[in-house]
This record gives sequence, structure tokens and C-alpha cells, in this order.
Amino acid sequence: MNKNQNDVENTFMKTSDILTILQKKIHTVIMATIDEHHHPMTCAIDLMLYEDDTLYFLTARGKAFYERLMAHPYVALTGLKGEDTLSSVAISLQGKVKNIRHEKLKEIFEENEYMKDIYPNEQARDVLEVFRFEDYQGEYFDLSQKPLIRIPFSYQRPLPKGRYQVLDNCIGCLKCYDVCPQKCIDITQTPVKIIQKHCLHCAKCVEVCFQQAIVRI
Repeated sequence: MNKNQNDVENTFMKTSDILTILQKKIHTVIMATIDEHHHPMTCAIDLMLYEDDTLYFLTARGKAFYERLMAHPYVALTGLKGEDTLSSVAISLQGKVKNIRHEKLKEIFEENEYMKDIYPNEQARDVLEVFRFEDYQGEYFDLSQKPLIRIPFSYQRPLPKGRYQVLDNCIGCLKCYDVCPQKCIDITQTPVKIIQKHCLHCAKCVEVCFQQAIVRI
């Protein structure tokens, strides 16, 4: 498996482009962990650094968030940027994280000057520990474009599942195209083909296909 994987239909935007937007332009994300009872917990976390194909964030040892990360080092996050729904870009990501203690701490403070106001000296910063994503998969979703743009991405993992595909028993009746809210189905061929980067994943096409020629993969 390649180190980085991208949807082959979406080569106009690389994983590095997506993660740069997530870390630099969105920066503050909502991150989910699980507690000792396996209940979901969320908190706002700043993504401090993007280097070497992965993301870094930090927290203090005294926080409950730190304890949850050490006990269950798997997280999910969503970052959102935009004035309203139809101008928004959302990036979601799930993966395994690793505590690397003070590694990259100097670089994080150099890139994020505001952190010096919160932790003004080396003694205060000693309580901070850095976490790095070891692997991840995710999705870029841009509603500001028409048609919308959806791009799956991954690092050291397969691409996320959940896309829809048309099988060979399609007869080209075009019922799927008629109900598709984004008209993201290429009807110039039979079987027809779903244009993945514009698909809402609403599955309306599946519901109307009497041939059962559309499946989720």
C-alpha cells in the first residue's frame, strides 16, 4: 500500500493540500475520544503542526483529555470553516495517535506564537506533551462549490468506505439520474457511472433502481 492514497478521480487536490487547509486555515477542530465507560467525549483542539504527511497536537498531562488519549489512542475530528452551510468546507479525519512527549514542541511554539502567551516559559511548557497521528483516513467536503466536492483521503490506511458504484447489470433506464439531487451520474455510457467527487451519498439512486444495480462499497 502506498504511503499516501488519494481517490484517483480527484487528483486535482492532494492529501497534503487538504491537511494544510485543516491545520492552517481551520486550525481549531472538534476532536472525539472515548472515556473509561466507552462513552464519546468531545473537546476543541488546535492542530499545531503539519509535517511529514501527518498532524501534531498537544495537551497538558493534567487534563482528562490526556488520560483518554493514553488509555484509548484513537480519535475522530471534524474541522469546519465558512460563514454558513453553503459557504462551508468541512474536513473529517479518524485515526490512531501516538504520544511523542516533547518531540516537536519547539517547532510547535515557533509556528504558533499565541501559545507563548498561554505557556510563557520552559518551566510551564514542561507539562505539555505532543501527539502525532500514526495513521488516518478522512474526507474533504466542500459545499461552497457547485456541484459540491467530496474527496476521500488516507495515510497508512485504506480509503474510507461508503461510496456507491453501478454494476454491470445496469440497463441505462436513467431513473437514478432523474432523482439524483446533484446530477452527478454520467449517462453517456451504460452502465452509467457515478461521479464520485460530486456525490452526496444520499442513496436515492439505490432506492429507485429496480435492477438493484447500485451498491455501496
